[in-house]
Amino acid sequence: MAYIRVGISGWMYPAWRGDFYPKGLAHRRELAYAAEQLSSIEINGTFYALQKPESYVKWRSETPDGFVFALKGARYITHMKRLLDAETGLANFFAAGTLALGPKLGPILWQLPPTLQFEPARLSNFFDLLPRTTTEAAELAAGHDEKLAEDRVFAQTEIELPIRYAVEARHESFAVPEAVDLMREHDIGFVVADTAGRYPQITTPTSDFVYVRMHGDKELYASGYTDDALDEWAERFRGWMDEGLDVFVYFDNDMKGFAPHNAMALLDRFT
Repeated sequence: MAYIRVGISGWMYPAWRGDFYPKGLAHRRELAYAAEQLSSIEINGTFYALQKPESYVKWRSETPDGFVFALKGARYITHMKRLLDAETGLANFFAAGTLALGPKLGPILWQLPPTLQFEPARLSNFFDLLPRTTTEAAELAAGHDEKLAEDRVFAQTEIELPIRYAVEARHESFAVPEAVDLMREHDIGFVVADTAGRYPQITTPTSDFVYVRMHGDKELYASGYTDDALDEWAERFRGWMDEGLDVFVYFDNDMKGFAPHNAMALLDRFT
């Protein structure tokens, strides 16, 4: 049966302390607390820099069985390399500890820069490099370069599991049937992004799951969702689930602290 997972993008926000996080909660307990309230978290630190294997091990140990992390792919690959010549970057990304999450490894998100237009060949070549199982990812990770010292490498997997990928496109040229067809051909989820109208919102499923990022419907990163808005989104999510699609939803409207409260309110609609 299809399922829904609801969470937040990141969890270390000082403004949440004394609000979402109870007053006096130790900072080191914040992940564990958030994981008790939600069913998934999107790790965005992986976008900015390679993490250490011990960080992934720690995150895994601090969350309950059945919990899942989504990972935001490295901006080195999406924004600097712009998806070109990405094999070594991918090897480093997977070698830096990603696989230490084990069964808690959820979808991997590639957020493209707003200036990157739809180019079928560029995207296809990148998609062909992506390992589709944790075993393939471990094999790719073995090709990491010297940027990773050996004591910062975790290039193994305890169990073979499929790896899902999603792409968040931010250039209007992606809002065409050809882009949808390309994503579907490569079994890549087309992210449904609610961005207060700033970027395209593409809602056609292209894989066996749907990845949704809630950035704010009125003001990007800053506005909260009303009960009526959450009801409308929940109905859309139920429709996808009825089609047999798993749904992953992450609230990124964190600027004023709405994200965790909106996430919990949405999750309540499915419990």
